[in-house]
Amino acid sequence: MNFIFLSPNFPKTYFNFTKCLRNNGVITLGIGDEAYDRLSQECRDSLVEYYKVSTLENYDEVYRAVAYFAFKYGKIDWLESNNEYWLLRDAQLREDFNINTGLKNDRIDGIKFKSKMKKYYKMANVPTARYHMVSTLEKAKEFIEEVGYPVVVKPDNGVGAYATYKLKCEKDLIDFFDDLPHVDYIMEEYINGTIVSYDGICDSNKDIIFETSHYFPDPVMDLVNEQIDTWYYSKRVIPEDLKDAGRRVIKAFDSNSRFFHCEFFRLNEDKEGLGKKNDLLGLEVNMRPPGGYTPDMMNYANDINVYQIWANMVCYDQGYFDPNQRPYVCVYAAKRYAHTYAYSNEEIMEKYKDHIVMFEVMPEVLANAMGNEAFIARFKTEKEAISFAQNVLKKRRS
Repeated sequence: MNFIFLSPNFPKTYFNFTKCLRNNGVITLGIGDEAYDRLSQECRDSLVEYYKVSTLENYDEVYRAVAYFAFKYGKIDWLESNNEYWLLRDAQLREDFNINTGLKNDRIDGIKFKSKMKKYYKMANVPTARYHMVSTLEKAKEFIEEVGYPVVVKPDNGVGAYATYKLKCEKDLIDFFDDLPHVDYIMEEYINGTIVSYDGICDSNKDIIFETSHYFPDPVMDLVNEQIDTWYYSKRVIPEDLKDAGRRVIKAFDSNSRFFHCEFFRLNEDKEGLGKKNDLLGLEVNMRPPGGYTPDMMNYANDINVYQIWANMVCYDQGYFDPNQRPYVCVYAAKRYAHTYAYSNEEIMEKYKDHIVMFEVMPEVLANAMGNEAFIARFKTEKEAISFAQNVLKKRRS
């Protein structure tokens, strides 16, 4: 099997995808914009060959790289980036090289554009916020008359909470239209809810191979726009209603043979026309691993290797692991350089040395949403995990 992986070096643990594919005898071929001698040794060892382009944004260069690999190794069986930013690029390359193991241009919109996702949620019988595609100020006002303030505006084709804003009043609305972005925006009624995710890997029939869930106490939009501290944690027990809704969503979407990250709101209060307090609403799907080092959190929480499970799915359409093993709650807590904290990194390391499994300075491109200095730790209980995050992020009194 010939497998091309785009940007195998970012995030830095993504070399594990190609490493585990190579463990299974796959010919792993990487394309990226980092110089070969600047790749980590682990990344280099995971690849049979690497092709450097000046930028992955240049489609012609990436096309020539794929053509070179096809000429040298024969037909390309799989092409993947596992990265939200490159999903449209992946689809176009599959189209041009007749790679049939992933979505092509005719099906990619349903997992990339937030407005297109709505019909699939409807098919899954999962309610979603009412929406309006931004066009004119007058039509926006008509929509807001129906749903009321606040409303949320975000790029229809966006990554994470980038360029996402809450408009609380007519002044905010007018200011938004005065500097209207040159991309398609979707406007949604505001949902007072807590984000919970249903994450995992499914096979070619959309049957679940691996599943887990994460809880996000603070909205990602607020993390980005207000630069508050980022923290979230995994659930040892997936709530049954979330498991049910998540599985229906996976069956409705084009999710075959993919990692997935499905986001839901759990309502903090009754929402007329949508549900009662604690009900679930669909937010959006991401048919790739959740961001940053969340796949590594899955490993630490479950004592497994999700990279190998994914590689086994690719090669054998099975996971080959114990799905019932879920011994820990894994928690992520990240400091920001803009804030002053009560405890130094060294003090946190010493106090929680038996629980901390990773410490990373986040790349600049991820830091806006995920903080600057990230601790990942694991505990037997949610109470311990939450206490850890609170101590990491406790502010120093002035």
